[in-house]
Amino acid sequence: MSHLINRPEYLTQLIQNKDIDLVKIVTGIRRCGKSSLLDLFHQYLSTNNVPDTHIIHMNLESLRYRNLTNYLSFYDYVSALIPATGKTYLIFDELQVVEHWEKAVESFRLDFDVDIYITGSNAYLLSTEFSTLLSGRYVEIRMLPLSFKEFLTFYEFETAITMEEKFQKYLQFGGMPILKEYHFNEPRSNQALEGIYSTVVLRDILQRNNQVDQNMLHKIMLFLCSNIGSITSPNNIGNVLSNEGDIQQTKGKNVAGKTVDKYISMLRSAFIFYSVGRYDIKGKQLLKTLGKHYIIDMGFRNMLLGYRDADRGHIIENIVFLELLRRDYRVYIGKVGEIEVDFVAEKPNDKLYIQVTESMQSPETRERELRPLRMIKDNYEKIVLSMDRDFITSYEGIKSLNLIDWLLS
Repeated sequence: MSHLINRPEYLTQLIQNKDIDLVKIVTGIRRCGKSSLLDLFHQYLSTNNVPDTHIIHMNLESLRYRNLTNYLSFYDYVSALIPATGKTYLIFDELQVVEHWEKAVESFRLDFDVDIYITGSNAYLLSTEFSTLLSGRYVEIRMLPLSFKEFLTFYEFETAITMEEKFQKYLQFGGMPILKEYHFNEPRSNQALEGIYSTVVLRDILQRNNQVDQNMLHKIMLFLCSNIGSITSPNNIGNVLSNEGDIQQTKGKNVAGKTVDKYISMLRSAFIFYSVGRYDIKGKQLLKTLGKHYIIDMGFRNMLLGYRDADRGHIIENIVFLELLRRDYRVYIGKVGEIEVDFVAEKPNDKLYIQVTESMQSPETRERELRPLRMIKDNYEKIVLSMDRDFITSYEGIKSLNLIDWLLS
């Protein structure tokens, strides 16, 4: 087993759920570290005196299991391996390849003394039949690529490199763990990311959806990448692409909107993109229209579009979005009257309002960023995050923080 890189936050979550009668499901984009996490958990069990006979660990994408494509053959195969006494730990990697796997999993729970851990690289894993069958009996652990904090422990940097320079590398290369092997070699890193991206498209999108026009999927992907953090609707994306002649119009009917919507939901299901709804802060309601889209990792965006410093504003907004997800917030785009607030982040008993900007130095920008926050009348925390390093820590109760400090806090 190659040297495993520890992701303590995630491992802790698995350990805390150990022996609790819930199926543990780790979801996330391909190659973000799910298999390594299960390997680490396997090691943890071994070091804590669980005998090897009581750990059944299978990666279902391995050809060794090519005959286990449906739940019956899968059930029979695994059942034969479960010892008669004592608790057995079942660890299944990439389980989405087994058709109706949830029936087998439910049956293991009923028939044996087991504790079950699963990973999957697309959201179909948690599709409706599944949630109905296992409703309330599973816990989902959503794995993301490296946070900036993790990124710093992953790589060895020369001592002279400043924190700002490290952050710049993070913006450029993103947080896919595999890139560690290439030591910031850009062509090699891009090649690796391209490989992951193609696999995601092939296995998690094309194989699951017939009649996908691959060219169209790619165009929509590029459009979303170029418009990160902009408010868009499927219709307006459709119109832009139609004007570029990419989508055929039928007798003045714009079929595009529906098509775009379908493709975006495929990208979401493969965990490449997240869509974020808008929330009316005064009216306290979710708005049906117009969301924003954020990409799972900056590396993919830069691989597809090339890295441009001009986009830093949107890039850091995307990074803040992912960090809020890592910190277990539900995230919305806020709207106060006609003005936007970058993020409303909620937990059951906590709320944050956040604006993200490259710099607060110019009075115009400062006014623009503070104004929406001033208009919110409740007492939850309000923060502006920027790349500035100065001594101003608040503007009339609105906190002003350096983005890097916040990411590391």
